[in-house]
Amino acid sequence: MKAYPLPLQRLIKELARFPGIGEKTAARLANFILHESEEEAKSLAWAIMEVKEKICLCRICYNLAEGELCVICSDPRRDHGIICVVEDPDSLMAIEETGDFHGVYHVLHGSLAPLDGVGPEDIKLKELLDRIEKTPVKEVIIATNPTVQGEATAVLIGRSLKEKGIQVTRIALGVPVGGDLRYTDRLTLGKALTFRRHLDAT
Repeated sequence: MKAYPLPLQRLIKELARFPGIGEKTAARLANFILHESEEEAKSLAWAIMEVKEKICLCRICYNLAEGELCVICSDPRRDHGIICVVEDPDSLMAIEETGDFHGVYHVLHGSLAPLDGVGPEDIKLKELLDRIEKTPVKEVIIATNPTVQGEATAVLIGRSLKEKGIQVTRIALGVPVGGDLRYTDRLTLGKALTFRRHLDAT
């Protein structure tokens, strides 16, 4: 990298800070940017600055938003009595892309990880409980990831809401559609059995 001019070295160093981007990939990206027109380079820089200046967190659900409320919380057609709890905005987007959920969300921005020093106060759990106290809610769907941290977070949320008379559900976990049981890992098969449902034969 020392063979590159100093400004290019700085750009490579900055790009290499991105998740999943190593020094070689950063160098390829930097060279791509170098060969772009000045107008295209300015457009990229402007887009980055616009994101930093205009994107904030929704004051209700903590999803990414351009204003005080995100597009979901500001939609009167959504069922605001059903809250789906997710770990991050990417999980929210994944559920939205199914087109099957018409409630609203709460984004925790993390999950419990005591070994990494992440406790309940480090995620938006208190905000969820405060929200439920102030808003009529009939169901909370816990859609945290099927990891040790995600499961621990789901259990804590379930316990926190146990006495509030709200239906608390967990998304089903198990064998993917089109999957083959022979190649499914033991944990996934166990979850599939645990979250089995009645078969509607009509």
